[in-house]
Amino acid sequence: MEPWKAILPQIARHSIELALRGLPFPADERMELVRRFPELAEQRATFVTLTIDGRLRGCIGSILPQRALIDDVIENARAAAFKDPRFPPLSAEEFPRVAIEVSLLTLPRPLPYEDVADLRRKIRPGVDGVIIRFDGRQATFLPSVWEQLPDFEKFFEHLCLKAGLPADCLRLHPDVYVYQAEKIAEE
Repeated sequence: MEPWKAILPQIARHSIELALRGLPFPADERMELVRRFPELAEQRATFVTLTIDGRLRGCIGSILPQRALIDDVIENARAAAFKDPRFPPLSAEEFPRVAIEVSLLTLPRPLPYEDVADLRRKIRPGVDGVIIRFDGRQATFLPSVWEQLPDFEKFFEHLCLKAGLPADCLRLHPDVYVYQAEKIAEE
């Protein structure tokens, strides 16, 4: 793995550690990392996932690139630790037990489909992350969600519900976008 990718979980961990102490990520440290790894200055989208003992503890990310990769990781790590609405803020006591994974996303692309059967043929479980959009609502599942929901129907039922739509929202023919994610876990 390229060194600039391997360092992403370390940046996420350092960002959370600093936030626990009420400190910002130091500008000089950020600049030094970008100098050593110029790829960190590229606009990229990431998700940061936190787990404790294999159980989800926070997951926040960006679907579209909107800032430098290093800034996306720093901010998403802090958001996953302290702002995921499904969990209370991460405590200093929990922090040593947290495992961190950064997912580096490709740009989403529209996936045209005729009907549910056509969508089933085109979707690649375990490979494609999926975004659905309908009537001002949107939700996404990373490709790794297929591990928990390997069944096409269950995957889309949960994704529809996450978007605040009926579980059978595919009958409404929502817009579907797909993307891929490279998972980079701490070593």
